[in-house]
Amino acid sequence: MRVKKSEFLVIGSGLGGLVCALKLSKIGGVNLVTKGRLEASNSVYAQGGIAAVTDEKDRFSRHIRDTMKAGAWLSDPETVKFAVSSGPEVIKELTDYGVKFDRKKDGFELGLEGGHSFRRILHRSDYTGREIVTALIKKVLQSPNIKVFENYYAVDVILRHHPKYTRPGKNRAIGAYVYDSSRNGIYSFISAKTILATGGAGKVYLYTSNPDIATGDGMAMGYKCGLDLMNMEFVQFHPTCLYHPRAGNFLISEALRGEGARLMLASGKKFMNKYSRLAELAPRDIVARAIDKELKKTGDEFVCLDISFRDPSFVKKRFPYIHKTCLDYGIDITRSPIPVVPAAHFFCGGLEVDRFSRTAIKNLYAVGETSFTGLHGANRLASNSLLEAAAFAAGACNSIKEDRIEIPERIPGYFLWDYRKTKNSGEDVIITQNWNEIRQLMWNYAGIIRTDDRLQKAGKRIGIITEEIEDYYNKYRPNRNFVELRNIAVVAKAIIKSSLKRKESRGLNFNEDYPFTLKKAVNTRFNRYERKIFRK
Repeated sequence: MRVKKSEFLVIGSGLGGLVCALKLSKIGGVNLVTKGRLEASNSVYAQGGIAAVTDEKDRFSRHIRDTMKAGAWLSDPETVKFAVSSGPEVIKELTDYGVKFDRKKDGFELGLEGGHSFRRILHRSDYTGREIVTALIKKVLQSPNIKVFENYYAVDVILRHHPKYTRPGKNRAIGAYVYDSSRNGIYSFISAKTILATGGAGKVYLYTSNPDIATGDGMAMGYKCGLDLMNMEFVQFHPTCLYHPRAGNFLISEALRGEGARLMLASGKKFMNKYSRLAELAPRDIVARAIDKELKKTGDEFVCLDISFRDPSFVKKRFPYIHKTCLDYGIDITRSPIPVVPAAHFFCGGLEVDRFSRTAIKNLYAVGETSFTGLHGANRLASNSLLEAAAFAAGACNSIKEDRIEIPERIPGYFLWDYRKTKNSGEDVIITQNWNEIRQLMWNYAGIIRTDDRLQKAGKRIGIITEEIEDYYNKYRPNRNFVELRNIAVVAKAIIKSSLKRKESRGLNFNEDYPFTLKKAVNTRFNRYERKIFRK
């Protein structure tokens, strides 16, 4: 049978997806689809922690102001207020699920990170994301109402009407087409409510802190069925990823700088004071651009992050995961600096949703990094991402509970994937070539520092690549590599188009042709009128 039914379909197993699955399982059956192992997600790699006001000396107003300031005043004030005020309840729910944050005698042990005016980062040493996800997965596996489908790749949202002929507001979702790699077939997962929680899209870039699964699947799926992508030019580059030929994408948490770690050139010279009075505690966009500029100026391949002057016992206790991993690569962070470089890390843009994570398409929701809530504005404040995922997942579930509908009983033939005009591919070299070209193109032409000329060149090339992809799509049966290639192409095009629309430098978007910041802060929208391909 090529159809699988459930009242709720959750796509993605990061924090947002797991919270949705657990909450919805209390009222109905859930199919939880994840493209890798259940524990594989961006959330797992969140080392620093989760920002929330839990200290009686802290204030919601402080956290709100820090978020707005980091977001270059482009964040939506009401959204920020909702997320920040949700913090204490989010922490309570996570601890009820079994998450063990580090504590001291009088409460939580709170960390400080760049952009925060107060210590408010709850953490579990330097592997907070892993602690949270592990606790939630344990609860998911214990639930009789949740069926987990690992190594299943979501391809497209199933809609009542074709997006070419129906506006999103007049359409509704009834599930998703999902590719099962073990059987080389596509199933129709039918549901009353569908939640996209597929995470970010760091693999659009050549260098990223994200795992290999981060290919913008949910963003691309939503866009292909008619939804707008908002503020896609705001890609956060984490300033400090480990520079080592065997390290891949290992992140060095911002929490090190919160505990006093200093950035310096390979020569040992400090440089952050030239770029911000906050020095190492400046927001990530400032730090990443400073490192990028210094590397271009010196010709060095990396800068150094030094915490070796702190007591070794403190470093080992506070950052055990980073300490152990660096040791595996021959670097003892208690004795020597860590070589680091910037890398694509987090998307502040995504599918436009309301405060209850509802998209413009009926019965389709988006949570976490897949979505655009308006919280992050032009730059995400450190450790606000886990807060956003949990708070808006809870909002989505509350909305769904108030709007229960029946699962579609009759499944028309056009809800099944049509293989008739396609065949198995014998030309996967096309996929490899375009995959590598997109990532190199985006790093060189739409990276940390941009110009209109480079963006226009990137736009022309991505247009050619997407035509090749669509031609391939019409001829061959999809496989995992092709599905991911198609998705990163959609995201890449959205980043380029959105970057060209913004005629200023604000937050994460720095354009040398427009180095100033305009007084009026506006959002950018990549909409259906710019869509010429990617239609099923």
